[in-house]
Amino acid sequence: MIGSKFQHIDTPRRELGRGMIGLAAVALATLTLGAAALAADEPATQPSDLAGRIEMLTKAHKGKAAVALKNLRTGESYALNADAPMPTASLIKFPVMIEAYRQAAAGKIDLAAPVTLTKKDKVPGSGILTDHFSDGARFPLLDAVHLMITFSDNTATNLVLDAVGIGSTAATMEAMGFPNTKIHSKVYRRDTSVFPDRSKVYGLGSTTAADMIRLFEALHARKLVDEKASEAMWNHLLTCDDKAKFPRFLPPGTKLAFKTGSVDESRTCAGVIETRGGPVALCVLTTDNEDQSWTDDNAGNLLCARIAREVYDHFSSQVANPEPTAARPEEAAAPATK
Repeated sequence: MIGSKFQHIDTPRRELGRGMIGLAAVALATLTLGAAALAADEPATQPSDLAGRIEMLTKAHKGKAAVALKNLRTGESYALNADAPMPTASLIKFPVMIEAYRQAAAGKIDLAAPVTLTKKDKVPGSGILTDHFSDGARFPLLDAVHLMITFSDNTATNLVLDAVGIGSTAATMEAMGFPNTKIHSKVYRRDTSVFPDRSKVYGLGSTTAADMIRLFEALHARKLVDEKASEAMWNHLLTCDDKAKFPRFLPPGTKLAFKTGSVDESRTCAGVIETRGGPVALCVLTTDNEDQSWTDDNAGNLLCARIAREVYDHFSSQVANPEPTAARPEEAAAPATK
């Protein structure tokens, strides 16, 4: 399939900060990105089996797909259409969280400051604020950030955007070298778009699979904003409650820090999966999907889940004397939960 590669990159953690694009404004001085490139000239050592399985899955998918991954211990990586801009759906809430912590570190916002929920703030879709919180409820901005990640809460996301500014996430991402990673508007508030042309093409947000891998690599190295902020963001991502994508076919107890997104035509997921062969940053983006159903068995959800299991098995099997691998849930017909 065009646009795929699998390579081995030796990138010691101490070298992750090299090559970062300098941030122009003092306000960005607290944000550091230790991201290594996905591509290198060295050939892969054992890529063909995993690459072939991923490409078989993406070719069978009725829609567009982009995939990128990197073993953060060994540097082994794979990319398929990874530089193509794609819709994010709610995956863009991960960069919004980065911007919130950046501004907090710069003293621009206070994550402990209370926000007040009003009726006009409430929007449909994922989350708990709209249906379960009363008008006038007050809680720290930090809690809104947490709800935005854990439950992908749309109303909470808009409250966070009120605090940081809609265009600020895109400005920070561009300064970091990610011009295709943008949130365009508030959720369910297209009239607020600061990128109306991109909104028409990509919806709520846009990114590339390569950008997501670099961001998660930097987060894993605790180099986003600062070590304390990175640790806090990591803990938020550990609580993401979408079990229909990456977690679905992974062995019980697999540690996973991730964020997902779902709209009619797109399903997305990115994060870091702990395997016996090392932590692996993985991103799967899909769009123009034929299957637009809203069930756990949606084809985009299943593609994310199956690729995650292939990645887990591949890297876990590379260690000496690996523990027995648990049976795949799809083989046992275990139900997914959401």
